[in-house]
Amino acid sequence: MSIQDIIEGKKQWREHVARVKALPPDCQIVYKEMQKYLFKVGPVSLSDGPLLPGVVDFFEEGVAAGKGVLELIGTDVAAFCDDLIKDSPTYADAYQEAIGGEPGAARE
Repeated sequence: MSIQDIIEGKKQWREHVARVKALPPDCQIVYKEMQKYLFKVGPVSLSDGPLLPGVVDFFEEGVAAGKGVLELIGTDVAAFCDDLIKDSPTYADAYQEAIGGEPGAARE
């Protein structure tokens, strides 16, 4: 990874954070909870993949349509997140494989 890649990555992250801060407060709170949850159990490609920007897109579209955050995702943030990553390999899956378990067993 070159210095230019690092600088570009930081620029993209700052733009992403600015988009999150532009969301209504209830969406910001739920986004931060989703982010915490996904960083704990989320997919291996979370940091450089489209998942988090896609969540912001989803919230922006919902806000534009006049919907509240609970109308968009429901009341169970963890279940919503699990559904988002159901087909993605996670760190928990990698750990299960490393200790000789079945992949996906950690989420069941």
